[in-house]
Amino acid sequence: MHADESLLGIKHAVLYEVAKLAFEGELEEKRDDIAKKLIPGPRANFRCCIYKEREIIRQRVRLAEGKGVEAEDNGNIMQVIYSACADCPISSYTVTENCQNCLGKACINSCRFGAIEAGRHRSHIDPAKCKECGQCAKACPYNAIAHLQRPCKFSCPVDAITYDEDGISVIDPDKCIRCGQCIHSCPFGAIGTKSFITHVIEALKSDKEVYAMAAPATEGQFGKDITMNSWKKAMKEVGFDDFIEVGLGGDMTAAYEAEEWAEAYKEGKKMTTSCCPAFVNMIDKHFPELKDNVSTTVSPMCAVSRWIKSQHPDAVTVFIGPCIAKKSEAVEHGIEGNADFVLSYSEIEAIMKAKGVELQPEENNYQEASIYGKKFASSGGVTAAVLESLKESEDEINATVCRADGAAECKKALLFMKAGRLKEDFIEGMACEGGCVNGPSCNQKPNVARKNRSAMLAEADKRDIHENLKNYDMDAFSMHRS
Repeated sequence: MHADESLLGIKHAVLYEVAKLAFEGELEEKRDDIAKKLIPGPRANFRCCIYKEREIIRQRVRLAEGKGVEAEDNGNIMQVIYSACADCPISSYTVTENCQNCLGKACINSCRFGAIEAGRHRSHIDPAKCKECGQCAKACPYNAIAHLQRPCKFSCPVDAITYDEDGISVIDPDKCIRCGQCIHSCPFGAIGTKSFITHVIEALKSDKEVYAMAAPATEGQFGKDITMNSWKKAMKEVGFDDFIEVGLGGDMTAAYEAEEWAEAYKEGKKMTTSCCPAFVNMIDKHFPELKDNVSTTVSPMCAVSRWIKSQHPDAVTVFIGPCIAKKSEAVEHGIEGNADFVLSYSEIEAIMKAKGVELQPEENNYQEASIYGKKFASSGGVTAAVLESLKESEDEINATVCRADGAAECKKALLFMKAGRLKEDFIEGMACEGGCVNGPSCNQKPNVARKNRSAMLAEADKRDIHENLKNYDMDAFSMHRS
């Protein structure tokens, strides 16, 4: 939604071609034909030549198959498409027209790497020699040296992106929290994620039971007439055995996290939520000393997956939503019984298109979750659901909650907790501003989605969380990570 339409068109075209060939069983033999089909030539459309364009397509095909862009894969679901990144023209420091070409040459004298030389009208920085120390910018009396950051690096909330000797962006898997913010910030589409499209298609073609599970954020993303009932019918047409709204998992998570909050509050222990995988990744990688403060209650995605598997032990569960970090939760967190695969909206749309299935307007009469479970998708929704659960169980506590909205606020709250200066009792962490409804793979602009979503949620019945959970056998599976 943040990228140029032509860039999105390329991404979607690759996903569709891969999905189509996977359903036809011809991906192995026709994989190499995709690049030529999408880039027929003889003229290039968006790069210097059709050969570079085709190489970008080939690397995107690898991602669509769940592979790294190169044979040597570091395991991160986030991947830099080298041939696309190579065209990024931005140098970190550049001399602007404000340069007065002064005699003092403070910029040249401040540089320890010989990266600056005098020009006829202004100084020049050699990007091959520049080490990005910033001393020249500090030394210039006219503020003529600008610090420019690549959009991907600027968008990363945990400084996980650097450049190699060739100027290609490098994502450090030990720092990256898989939030996905860099993907849509790159104007060259040079960062992508591994996809589970082919894995899901193989499962659908097998004799296994396969269940689709849609994130609470889904309501409103495709218009106010595309309801959870629309999704249920479309997913069955695609070949899924059934479909469940993950707002139900929100109810489950709220009920069990409420028990943890009540116990921790009595003990004087501060805790954080655990449903946002990017937030959990931030704690694991950047605040490891706070791991014991994370709720052990599993996420709504995992809760619904475990509930399904408690009834159908051999079932394959597929989560659909706007979150990139959910892929990380599924494959990296090692939580038993979690979703087997995760698809973004564009990925499930490619599967639907390959099967000739479209989402159709349907009545808003399918509901598995309470309104509180549905609102897990918005910042503050988890807190509201947990406090409601405490109220329903008559175990209310006079707790205060820090609603950390966005990665920057999450980091700030965790720093306070680490220093022992957090005023509130608990932290609700959402790495995306506004919550999952503004995830990196959203299908709709936030303001439009919110308007659609409000209209749809207004039609939901007012069932209580605990009243709703009486319809499910909660003793058949564990709601905790261990």
